[in-house]
Amino acid sequence: MNRERCTRLEEIPNIGPSLAEDLRLVGVSHPQDLVGRDPYSMYEELCCKKGERQDPCVIDVFISAVRFMEGEPEWPWWAYTSERKQRLSGGDVSEPTKRPGGRRDEETKQAADPDRRK
Repeated sequence: MNRERCTRLEEIPNIGPSLAEDLRLVGVSHPQDLVGRDPYSMYEELCCKKGERQDPCVIDVFISAVRFMEGEPEWPWWAYTSERKQRLSGGDVSEPTKRPGGRRDEETKQAADPDRRK
């Protein structure tokens, strides 16, 4: 996937029609609009606009979309779940977190990417 060629939100990895609509609700109409955005603030704004708390996994998807558009490799949204949980619990997200099974975030991302497996 070439992020420079993305012209529609639905072309971003992990973004389907429903999440594209959620992004539009928080002022993101073009993939490049994600660069520099705070996924956690976007989530809070979405909850306010919809009038109810959304599934916290939406934060993971927002993180994946922002990071992809800022230059990170394409990862499945769940690769960011432990980061979100640690941040929301007040933990330090500067260090990779341990995942179930003893894997760290980076190891989980590598396992999810067949091109990076050894």
